[in-house]
Amino acid sequence: MSETVVKIENLVKRYKELVALDHLNLEIKKGEIFGLLGPNGSGKTTAINCLLSLLSYDKGDIEIFGEKMTPTSYVLKKRIGVIMQNVAVLEELTVYENIDFFCGLYVNDKVARKKYVQEAIEFTGLEEFVKFYPKKLSGGLLRRLNIACGIAHKPDLIILDEPTVAVDPQSRNKILEGIQKLNSEGATVIYTSHYMEEVEQICTRIAIIDKGHSIAVGTKDELKNMIHNTETIKIEVMELSDEALKRIRELEYVYKTTIENNLLEVYCSGGTHNLMDILNILNDYGTLLGRIYSEQPTLNDVFLEITGKELRDTEGQ
Repeated sequence: MSETVVKIENLVKRYKELVALDHLNLEIKKGEIFGLLGPNGSGKTTAINCLLSLLSYDKGDIEIFGEKMTPTSYVLKKRIGVIMQNVAVLEELTVYENIDFFCGLYVNDKVARKKYVQEAIEFTGLEEFVKFYPKKLSGGLLRRLNIACGIAHKPDLIILDEPTVAVDPQSRNKILEGIQKLNSEGATVIYTSHYMEEVEQICTRIAIIDKGHSIAVGTKDELKNMIHNTETIKIEVMELSDEALKRIRELEYVYKTTIENNLLEVYCSGGTHNLMDILNILNDYGTLLGRIYSEQPTLNDVFLEITGKELRDTEGQ
């Protein structure tokens, strides 16, 4: 059994009449990149703040590395790196001085700190910008500086809350590659994002939370198996006969079909040779075909079906 790094049990947080966390349960194992998804107001940021003991809570237990997390758990906090959505660096310090300052909060040894700072600079690709002040950096470089400040002390657990918001594609790729490298070097990662493709790309397991509690947890494939739709087939057709459409609709795994502007869309639940079966029917009726697509469900499809809500890129979660 893998070591449990984070264990949250029956966590309740209320703001007067509002229940922000409603008996939330989460367990994160060592070595995971754990994705945390939820619509705005679902409780993600509240859960993270409680996890870090930045917020008190009404009920429940939080353990990190097998120990109870409290506001005075300074030994535990030294093992955690936090990169929040809002960039938190010091404007009066250069890139190098910022990283050195935040690393120095955890590492007293000057020789070790110098080594860690240099490694964080190289890791985030900031070598050419060490003498720059934050106001001179682009949004992507600021994000990378923010990450360098949060990981310079070599934390065992890294929490990243929307680290790629409003950055260019190159910086985004650099950040994602960096997260995977940190994970390969032994860090456990908690990752929140509004970009579903990022979560699909890097997360080993994912939790979807809504209304303050976890409603689905699993790998991306396990989550996709929880929803009704398993495949959507789209075929450009000319003069589709009523008889052919009837036979397609009678297939046991087909639960919905649409035809508009010569585009046939067939929604499937289960089945093993869906596309071949449908093409055979169309061939039986001599249907002329154009482009053919077979689409597997995405994490976004899972999210929408499970929560019934869109994951909007806004603050205040």
